[in-house]
Amino acid sequence: MAGGGEDPVDVSGNDHGGRRERRGHQRIKGSMVPESEFVSYYGRPILKKPTWKNPDVPLYLWVGGLAGTSAVAAALGDVTGRPVLRRGGRLVATGGAMVGSMALIHDLGRPERFLNMLRVVKPTSPLSIGSWILSPFAALASASAASELTGVAPRLGRLAGIGAAFFGPPLASYTGVLLADTAIPAWHEARNELPLLFAASGAAAGAGAQLVITGLTGADRRERMPMVRLAVAGAAAEIAVGEVLERRLERLPGDIAGAYRTGKAGRWNRAARILTAAGGLGVLLAGPAARRGRLTVVASGAALAAGSLATRFAAFEAGMASAADPQHVVVPQRDRQDRHEQAHHEGSWLEDERSTSPVPRS
Repeated sequence: MAGGGEDPVDVSGNDHGGRRERRGHQRIKGSMVPESEFVSYYGRPILKKPTWKNPDVPLYLWVGGLAGTSAVAAALGDVTGRPVLRRGGRLVATGGAMVGSMALIHDLGRPERFLNMLRVVKPTSPLSIGSWILSPFAALASASAASELTGVAPRLGRLAGIGAAFFGPPLASYTGVLLADTAIPAWHEARNELPLLFAASGAAAGAGAQLVITGLTGADRRERMPMVRLAVAGAAAEIAVGEVLERRLERLPGDIAGAYRTGKAGRWNRAARILTAAGGLGVLLAGPAARRGRLTVVASGAALAAGSLATRFAAFEAGMASAADPQHVVVPQRDRQDRHEQAHHEGSWLEDERSTSPVPRS
């Protein structure tokens, strides 16, 4: 029985008085079921939003790139006779590893949870591999920094520094794989670009930090020129990969690219672009100068590091927004289903044509 004085809906498709009754949504032509506008699943989000803490996780993502690049810079300074670069790189690498470890443990809630991740090695889990990258990196970087500060066992300190540099690039880029290996559309659909974006951003941040140190200590041009080149290359790559990421997401249905352009993520993203572009340009213009451009180099290096941090916050907030937006999940799924059905129908039509075509006589 119909309540509230409403006419019952005729599911047979007949009209009542020359008009079709509708309830809720308009029916699709040829279908008895109205087209739905999927907003939630019984009042709940389609995807469960990550429980990662803010700012713990964005900070962890950032210091990984900063520390990893600094370890490589320290090893470069060691083998090429650049003591300021070696010392600064070792200290920043160690500090980044310590801050990253504390941020990760704080996000996990209890220290033993981090230790439990070291009980096994799962090659299919980026988080498991990442914990086995972070742990030896932190140990080796700390050993090299201790040798640098105390002057004890310089050969062992050099070996530890080279070992930390070996783990540096994976540490700088694996966090992009970690985000992409989730069901969050804004992260998963950017799986080809996120690791490259984080690696380039980490290179810009690490080089920027070393430019700040070499500038404040009054180091000569020879100490900072390798970091000038790395900073410019990292900044250019970070901007380029970020643009490629958004352009590719534009071609996907569901407006997934909007997760990086609106809200908190959009503001962080714009800040990252401005800081990274300004820092790279400042380093490029002031890098060849010996003393005249020292303050500009310091400011540009700080801008690069800040831009890298903003990139991490932008990616983090984009994922949070994407998890809460049902169209990022439903619209791409419907598009894939439609394309699959279309391909199936076209294949069936071709099979019918082949089956009805006359068989040539021998």
